[in-house]
Amino acid sequence: MGFDVGFVPYNPDGWGPPEAAAAPSSLGGGSTSVPFAPFSRSDKLGRIADWTRNPPGPGAFAAARDTVFDFAGLEDSVGLASTDDASFRLVDGKPPPRHPRFGPRWRFQQRPQLPQRRDEEVEARRREAEKERARRDRHWQQNRRTHHQFNRGGASSSAKPSVDIQPEWSVKEQIPFSSFSKLSFAVADQPEDLLVCGAVEFYDRAFDRVTPRAERRLERFKSRNFFKVTTTDDPVIRRLAENDTATVFATDTILAALMCAPRSVQSWDIVIQRVGNKLFFDKRDGSQLDLFTVNETAQEPLPEAKEDINSAHSLAVEATYVNQNFSQQVLLRNGEKVTFDEPNPFATEGEEAASVAYRYRRWKLDDETSLVARCEVHAVNVDPRGERQFLTLNALNEFDPKVTGVDWRKKLETQRGAVLATELKNNANKLARWTAQALLAGADMMKLGYVSRLHPRDHYNHSILSVIGYKPRDFAAQINLNTANMWGIVKSIVDVCMKLGEGKYVLVKDPVKPQVRLYEVPNDAFENDYVEEPLPEEEQVRPFSEDVDATAQEMDAAAEAEATGTTAGADGDAEKSGEAAAA
Repeated sequence: MGFDVGFVPYNPDGWGPPEAAAAPSSLGGGSTSVPFAPFSRSDKLGRIADWTRNPPGPGAFAAARDTVFDFAGLEDSVGLASTDDASFRLVDGKPPPRHPRFGPRWRFQQRPQLPQRRDEEVEARRREAEKERARRDRHWQQNRRTHHQFNRGGASSSAKPSVDIQPEWSVKEQIPFSSFSKLSFAVADQPEDLLVCGAVEFYDRAFDRVTPRAERRLERFKSRNFFKVTTTDDPVIRRLAENDTATVFATDTILAALMCAPRSVQSWDIVIQRVGNKLFFDKRDGSQLDLFTVNETAQEPLPEAKEDINSAHSLAVEATYVNQNFSQQVLLRNGEKVTFDEPNPFATEGEEAASVAYRYRRWKLDDETSLVARCEVHAVNVDPRGERQFLTLNALNEFDPKVTGVDWRKKLETQRGAVLATELKNNANKLARWTAQALLAGADMMKLGYVSRLHPRDHYNHSILSVIGYKPRDFAAQINLNTANMWGIVKSIVDVCMKLGEGKYVLVKDPVKPQVRLYEVPNDAFENDYVEEPLPEEEQVRPFSEDVDATAQEMDAAAEAEATGTTAGADGDAEKSGEAAAA
């Protein structure tokens, strides 16, 4: 049995099959039903089977099988294929690329990639482009943080300076806070105590055991007087200046404001007087330095309306009264006091002064400049070794737990660190100033009290929730307060003022920008200014209570008696009505 190769036609005239050749039997035996057309590899093939030609109806399946592969109508098939090819389009199912339109990088998109050349020039350009992009990102982030930082605590573009800047004032210096952070100065020797005046009482250790569960009501001490005397009004400083004891004179409140200036947000001002070769740092009557700010460095600003009990001014007045009453309540009131060289220089005879001692201390800044400051301590204590310790007493006040997000009555016992961290964030400047004053006064311990309102809408009644003691140097390290930087700020301002001529100047913290400006003012400036003093505590508006006020009852009774006497017209009734009206 052999293998049948089949019929292969021969073309004697050239290459390829002959023009009229019969199809071999293996391909259909010469059937003309299968068309043949020349094609190339780039041509698209037509349909092999046309299933769309199936006739409708259930009885037409047998005929459909015979007509599916029928290519007798070649022209129709080729025309239909060409029509389908003409309407064919390539569709990409991938979504279009999204370009970021927010953030600092949207405007610095990468350029089309260069050819894959790994030579030194391409690599250098790529590194330079990355450095430039990183620099722009850092610049954008820094501007964003700066804008956010100095719009906190109510320091908006509409904030006003603490003193009205007059058009005739001339600017002598403009110092940004960024230059303060680089300053450093170490005081050579320990300060020298020139004089100690006043009398202080002993601290009551029972307040160290006060807890939110065993809180103490904050009492009011209306009979004791608190003095906020400026530098040039102090008779002791005048006496020391006449004796040429030093060249620079100030108080601990003014020095603390200068030392902690980079942490401040709200505006403040200090009056500087150059008299001969001496320099006096003063504060105006009713200055902002006499009040303790609340939530100055917080993220959320406080209301600006003074009528609101939670406004910045109202809270500052409330915090000042809370501190005064707290500093007198935590003392042993058994009549035992520690007296010093001289009595209180500001209290008159027969006047009851608050428990405070004034330490006049001198620091040597250089060979030609020395500084004398009046520093305050509020109490004394005896340690287990029997040695006497000086204490400073200050209080933090809570006005609304919803504002800070931390409820002291719930968190002080279990999460005391979280409460302190929140206060360090919201009152960084106030705590730094208290620490600086304790360091200047040479206090051995600073006591911080946590005082809260009895009700968030009652700004008249408070309770002491806890009292915690800290060593000033340890607490300064905890809040990142550098003593060398503090003295560097004071030394730089003293050097600037010493170069000026005799006259009066005022140093003003800008209400918006992180900087201070030094103005030259007339000699009679701030002498006839009207100052709006805060209302005494007994004259403040008290919150409404559910009980009927007894004073209101007396007024109603007097009015009713007066009306009865008018209608009666009799002498006896008139006398009764007069007595009722007098009552």
